[in-house]
Amino acid sequence: MINFFKKYHKWLGIVITIFLLLFSISGIILNHRELFSGIDVNRKLLPKEYDYKNWNNAAVKGTLKIDNNNILIYGNIGIWKTDSTFSKFTDFNSGFPKGIDNRKICKLFKNSQGHLFAGTFFGLFRYNLKEHNWNKIIIPTHNQRITDISEKDGSLLVLTRSFLLETKDYKNFEVITLPQPENYDNKIGLFKTLWVIHSGEIYGEIGKLLVDFIGLIFMFLTITGLIFFINKIRIKKRKKKQKGATSLKITNKWNLKWHNKIGWITIIFLIITTITGMFLRPPLLVSIANSKVGKIPYTELDGPNPWFDKLRKIIYDKEKERFIIATLDGVYYSDDEFKSELKEYKIQPPASVMGINVFHKIETNKYLVGSFEGLFEWQAETGKTIDHITKEIYVKPEIKGPPIGKYLVTGMSNDFKKTEIYFTYNLGAISKKKDIKFIKMPQKIKNQPISLWNIALEIHTARIYSFAIGQFYILIVPISGIIILFILISGFVVWYKKYRKPNTK
Repeated sequence: MINFFKKYHKWLGIVITIFLLLFSISGIILNHRELFSGIDVNRKLLPKEYDYKNWNNAAVKGTLKIDNNNILIYGNIGIWKTDSTFSKFTDFNSGFPKGIDNRKICKLFKNSQGHLFAGTFFGLFRYNLKEHNWNKIIIPTHNQRITDISEKDGSLLVLTRSFLLETKDYKNFEVITLPQPENYDNKIGLFKTLWVIHSGEIYGEIGKLLVDFIGLIFMFLTITGLIFFINKIRIKKRKKKQKGATSLKITNKWNLKWHNKIGWITIIFLIITTITGMFLRPPLLVSIANSKVGKIPYTELDGPNPWFDKLRKIIYDKEKERFIIATLDGVYYSDDEFKSELKEYKIQPPASVMGINVFHKIETNKYLVGSFEGLFEWQAETGKTIDHITKEIYVKPEIKGPPIGKYLVTGMSNDFKKTEIYFTYNLGAISKKKDIKFIKMPQKIKNQPISLWNIALEIHTARIYSFAIGQFYILIVPISGIIILFILISGFVVWYKKYRKPNTK
């Protein structure tokens, strides 16, 4: 058994070397998005799947008509000003920090006074009409990521992933922690729990640094194991030629000593990191997507805010005098301006586990809800749901499948005069009228770079390999995870049985 473990520990370790190094490096980058936000990469260096085609790859989140002649189109491409026919595009990103990641816009909003606001991954910005650039507004929350912007009675409402901010002068903000929902059980999604464990966020910045350290350990074990393997081959060759190999033997002795020592000391952390990562991607994700667990005590999850990292969209429905909040746990409402517990709609609209991207009122009690599940007309009171693109009545599947639909909706626009346009991650711009196509993507917008952080995400989720193996890429994470677990366990067993020295008095 020891020989079996030793043999396959070696060969599987060699096979997965590149994957493990890339997982480790990309994971460290993902843990520090703001730090790497200024670094861009030319899309021409990547597979063709990463080229912009027909406004795909989350290029567009929406449009905003600012006057009779000008429209702003925004999303991962930043902000571009165009006319009512979408025939000419002008860069509208002046003032944002360097790096495409700093120009990714979650929401553009024009308030009743005519002021323009942009919510980005790293903060809230207001457009200066005199200087023609964007100026950052300081908001009193640690996480600066904006998910939505709205207005009520002259007050600007800014939604972050955890809090609602309200301001009248754009300088002084009231931070509102939304009340808990009815029948709140103080539980949290298993997906979110595994996510923060895997990233280290469960213990804040210190936890993230700890996981970074685990990533470095994975790299150390991989490199020392590879050097040990190569040096053994070199030693054999030198012996055949009757040459000395003393320095190689010394190097290998050091490599083996620290490979084993670092490995067994950190084995538990390495296993936890591997297992949590396996369940954050399909197909294993399907098994936990809707599961809830208790909050782990004394962690970032165990706070008083029931909406920590869950808030996505907000609507103030003037007709019903009601706030409607889209969260990762579902859609809720408040009829008393958040003075009492939030109420959950009995029948929820279809929504991806990754959250809602489109949320608009279209008529009384009817809302448009878009996510990677698709785009749906949802009647809030009755729960009746119609696929907005196919016009078919939505029927909730009895058997759980992949947490995505046919149309991975990232945004939409009603500002294109000829027809309504839906923007999807996979297919790009889709016209409501099939005989009319949206404007061809200008080359200067297609040439927008991709952020280093996004490349790290593609590597870490294994999507980067889809250009070669198609949809089978989803198997890379679980298969790699199983192999890594075997390597870790077999390495520990071999060390314990063969190299660990017995205690002597």
